Amino acid sequence: MMEKMIFGRYIPGDSFVHHLDPRSKLVFVFAFIIVVFIANNTVTYALLLAFTLFIILVSQIRLYFLINGLKPILILLVFTFLIHIFFTREGDLLFELGFFKVYEEGLRQGFYISIRFIVLVFITSILTLTTSPISITDGIEVLLNPLKKIKVPVHELALMMSIALRFIPTLMDETDKIMKAQMARGSDLSAGSLKDRIKAVVPLLVPLFVSAFKRAEDLAIAMEVRGYRGGEGRTRYRKLKWDWRDTVSMLMLVVLTAILIYLRT
Repeated sequence: MMEKMIFGRYIPGDSFVHHLDPRSKLVFVFAFIIVVFIANNTVTYALLLAFTLFIILVSQIRLYFLINGLKPILILLVFTFLIHIFFTREGDLLFELGFFKVYEEGLRQGFYISIRFIVLVFITSILTLTTSPISITDGIEVLLNPLKKIKVPVHELALMMSIALRFIPTLMDETDKIMKAQMARGSDLSAGSLKDRIKAVVPLLVPLFVSAFKRAEDLAIAMEVRGYRGGEGRTRYRKLKWDWRDTVSMLMLVVLTAILIYLRT
């Protein structure tokens, strides 16, 4: 399951989305997270889903690859859907079995929230899949530059966020390797009582933490021997450049927002 985790990975490519400035992609994603909450009916959610599929198409990221990436969070998605079915008691009663009742509004809201969750995961995943970690760092740093006036360590903050994002898939891969190694030694993390499962997780967590600290130490040493001293006086090999693609992407989001507001009920 861990090898299916796609959040934090980067896939080089030559698509329209790959060539966007990281600043425009970051602004787009953060704005899209807000825009998603404008949808409140079937038509607007269908439009959101269609727009997301269009972004996936122009990013040249295969859809089945993104769907596989949903598997690690499938439990959360199902749990969210069931919560709305169980606790929303509005609309017509569709099904009843003892104390278990399914109402029309609960089913509708469950689908709406699931679609919202899926499009957010897809869009944020496309950000990391089409943007290198160093570009994300540069984009975040430039966007947060105004905070330097109030003595916020913008460069260090951006660097920490980028490293954390980059090490998500690395740690997931490491976890998967350790789990397979433990299973090869006869350990079963999915069998037994809850107490037994907790005990079985301990041999997994210890080597994972050791590996994480070792990677952090190696990274710190590598940065130090290369003369890293923070953001002061630092120059960039790649200059960020806003071009027509970035303007088009922002206009697309503005048009989507206007249509969603118009179609709200």
